[in-house]
Amino acid sequence: MSFVREFWKAIRRGRVLRYGVVLSLLMVLVALLAPVIANHSPTEMHRGQRLSAPSRTYFFGTDEYGRDIFSRVVYGSRVSVLVGLTVAVMATLLGGAAGLVSGYFGRLDPYVMRLMDAMMAIPAIILAMGIVAVLGPGMSNAMFALAIVETPLTARLVRSVVLPMKELDYVVAARAAGCSQLRILARHILPNCISPLLINGSFVFAVAVQAEATLSFLGLGVSPPTPTWGNIAAEGLAFIRQASWYVLMPGVALALMVFGLNMLGDGLRDELDPKQRTRMRSRKAAGS
Repeated sequence: MSFVREFWKAIRRGRVLRYGVVLSLLMVLVALLAPVIANHSPTEMHRGQRLSAPSRTYFFGTDEYGRDIFSRVVYGSRVSVLVGLTVAVMATLLGGAAGLVSGYFGRLDPYVMRLMDAMMAIPAIILAMGIVAVLGPGMSNAMFALAIVETPLTARLVRSVVLPMKELDYVVAARAAGCSQLRILARHILPNCISPLLINGSFVFAVAVQAEATLSFLGLGVSPPTPTWGNIAAEGLAFIRQASWYVLMPGVALALMVFGLNMLGDGLRDELDPKQRTRMRSRKAAGS
């Protein structure tokens, strides 16, 4: 409950965080209320309305099959939110566990970190494409690939928090008092990792949304006719000169979601990171 109160205070205190929360929640609500917001079925074809320009009936125009692009973009937000949230949770759990083990148990640190370094040596999108190419295209495989790609950075973040913390007086005292390693990790180490993980998770969410759109654009993500922002843009690429809205609308939706999530992450970092808050106060004091 104390963390919830602190988070609420941070929202009230930080303007950037408020904007990020509002924009991110708005995109999530669009995904949840897609059947209510969409005025047509995303797969329904309207003969005679092929590549129609945006109008009162078709807000974002139609595609080459006469399908309403607005409805497809709205339903495509469901895939982006689901993939982003799932990847953020999986990467946080996997990377958090790896970072805790690596940072607290020194003997395992070289082995875990060398594995993370090897994964980071491969460009993220190339590694994700390779995993999906082996497992096959599809939403579940794309989510698994993106979670694996984002795990190393999360692990290194948690390790950087754990390394100095395990030498603090109260942790050393707990160890001397005979507390089990699991109890020390759960009671004294992990709670101090929540804020960094929350901040990192918002950025992972944004990166996952972008990466999913990229994989779908390349045909390695969610397969049509299920609409995603990536495959909508890919289908519209051939008609970009005669129907620019076809590619523009899913691109704008993707940009808004990523922008909101990045603002959310920046706001969380500004309000929940003690070092960042100290810097901001110093700047304000110097300016006044």
